[in-house]
Amino acid sequence: MPDDTVLNESQIAHALSQLEGWEIRDGWLRRKYTTPGWPHTLMLANAIGLCSDAAWHHPDLELGYAQVIVKLQTHRVRGITASDVELAKRIHEVATWKPTENSPLEGYPKNWIK
Repeated sequence: MPDDTVLNESQIAHALSQLEGWEIRDGWLRRKYTTPGWPHTLMLANAIGLCSDAAWHHPDLELGYAQVIVKLQTHRVRGITASDVELAKRIHEVATWKPTENSPLEGYPKNWIK
């Protein structure tokens, strides 16, 4: 069973220092990812869904033409827990991954997800 302890303000501040671009808004750990367009928005939403289901911890997602807004909160306690922070880290890894400079993979030639 996961630890459902709601994080206090200093724990949340520490977590945010490790989560690039994430914020707290209306009691949710939140981040907006900008994509190159609709196909990438759908691919990102699916990738987030796959990670979240594997973790058995599910965010709320808002989709737009070129954006995905991720909102995390442990629903059963209506607060932010360590599970939310850990999933935010994984989502960010997946959302922003690109091949390194020395990789044999080329990477997407246009602006990638920000």
